[in-house]
Amino acid sequence: MAWRGCLVKWSKIESIKSQNTKPCSSRFNPYHQQRFGFRREAKRSDTKRGNDTKETKALPPEAGMPGSQPPPKIRRPSLFRPFMFTVGFTGCSFGAAAILQYETLKSRARAAKDGEELEKLVLGSQDMAYWHDWWNQLSGLQRQALLLMSMLDDFWSSLSEGQKTVTGIIAINTAVLCCWRIPSMQRNMIKYFTSNPVSKTRCLPMILSSFSHYSIIHMVANMYVLWTFSSGIVSLLGKEQFLAVYLSAGVISTMVSYICKTATGRFHPSLGASGAVMAVLAAVCAKVPEAKLGIIFLPMFTFSAGNALKALVALDTVGLILGWRLFDHAAHLGGALFGVWYVAYGHKLIWRKREPLVKLWHDVRSPGSKGSKPGAGGGAGNP
Repeated sequence: MAWRGCLVKWSKIESIKSQNTKPCSSRFNPYHQQRFGFRREAKRSDTKRGNDTKETKALPPEAGMPGSQPPPKIRRPSLFRPFMFTVGFTGCSFGAAAILQYETLKSRARAAKDGEELEKLVLGSQDMAYWHDWWNQLSGLQRQALLLMSMLDDFWSSLSEGQKTVTGIIAINTAVLCCWRIPSMQRNMIKYFTSNPVSKTRCLPMILSSFSHYSIIHMVANMYVLWTFSSGIVSLLGKEQFLAVYLSAGVISTMVSYICKTATGRFHPSLGASGAVMAVLAAVCAKVPEAKLGIIFLPMFTFSAGNALKALVALDTVGLILGWRLFDHAAHLGGALFGVWYVAYGHKLIWRKREPLVKLWHDVRSPGSKGSKPGAGGGAGNP
């Protein structure tokens, strides 16, 4: 009888252990922790598996099942680094533009002097018979190549200084558009050539996205407006100052877009040169508000540049308030406001105070002439 008593006691202990095993294991399951909080619920779930599946489907979203979890909330990103990048990039753009203007004027003066000496040497030593004999010695293919180069040179010479400058910008945008069509580059293009405040890479796309277009129509529209207003803006500011304004406007407009997206919680990627183009358009319209403009498809309708600027700002303001997502209206407004501010106040505050930087650069390049004054003045739009 003693062994029977030991056997009964051992079986009772094992049954108690088996009952305590299931609730303990359920404590470590994160999905079933709220559901199996009581011992009575654990016993009920062991009755029938069919009823258990029905109860699982009928559970409310608060039950903690994997498929019914609420979507994770996106943290509002910190804009400190993009803001510092905007300030630093804008300062470096205008500083580099001032140095570039100094070097351009210096090289032009040297080239003009060398050109006069070369022309005198050629006219004095050779006559037209020499060039006639040289032309006759060329083959037909060489003559066609020279004629083609001459035509291209004539076309390039016929362009204004602003159109020559914008040609490089159009070439860069075209190259980036072609890169969007390469499947193996899609991941890097999305990472570096689209701007989004919740992205891991936020600073570099602020400038790269200003040269990025995915749609051909979008790029053609932006580049057409830029080509149209390039002559006016370059004649007002000069080539170097225009490049600084254009690049800075691209970064500043993206920064305004970051701020609005963070404030409203509408996080979506953006790309395109619309912000920088709006700065160019707004600068010209604010400087010459009485100029007459027209639409290429409706040439019979004309309007003043000032009214066009007001209409564009009003349209983008309404789009920003109503949350339209066809365009990045915040970037448009940021670029337009920067363009108006620069021609009204920024030119005096930034560009006219570049002389200490140019003098420092002049002293670094030519240490022997520290007392001489650098020739950093002159040029179109550089009073």
